[in-house]
Amino acid sequence: MDTTQRTDQQRSADRRRRELLEAADRVVLRDGPGASMNAIAAEAGITKPILYRHFGDKGGLYAALAKRHTDALLDSLRAALDAPADRRERVEATLDTYLSAIEARPQVYRFLMHPAEGTPSEQGFDVGKHSAPLLRRMGEELAQVIEERLDLGPGSQQLARVWGHGIVGMMHAAGDWWLGERPCSREELVRSLADLLWGRLAAAGDKVGSPGF
Repeated sequence: MDTTQRTDQQRSADRRRRELLEAADRVVLRDGPGASMNAIAAEAGITKPILYRHFGDKGGLYAALAKRHTDALLDSLRAALDAPADRRERVEATLDTYLSAIEARPQVYRFLMHPAEGTPSEQGFDVGKHSAPLLRRMGEELAQVIEERLDLGPGSQQLARVWGHGIVGMMHAAGDWWLGERPCSREELVRSLADLLWGRLAAAGDKVGSPGF
């Protein structure tokens, strides 16, 4: 098989994979954590064995969907951190970006972060054991941004990781509670969380030559 043929086949496979992920997204938007392989295969107009052929199993499909949505969220969070504004405004914009994302697509959020409660004959995805790696990835990404942009003095790398994972954990826990109970407006929650973070963030200086935090 020549290189051109292999490349064409890879492009076709990639395109088909994207189409299947889009079908899975539609089912997740409808069913949330109860999304099942049967429902996704039906939405895509294929059989389950074909779906398994592309993703291996339910865990493989979940991982592909999680990467798709986490990549998009991280891009949005980076854009908020890079906005031309002062630090307090960027902190609030970053918090608001996360909360806006889970508010706009609550079924996707629940699919990614909460185990399903399906019927015995047709269980949804058991995602509870998979959600922690998503939060760790976000924590590491934020830690890298903090370490690159803030002058935290001795032990800066370790402190940046503490801050990165701590901030992500706070956003996740507060957002999960808020999405379920809606005790206040999103704006009020953003201000309150920013107030909680602001002490050390306000005091830390920017690293020389960095775009600033």
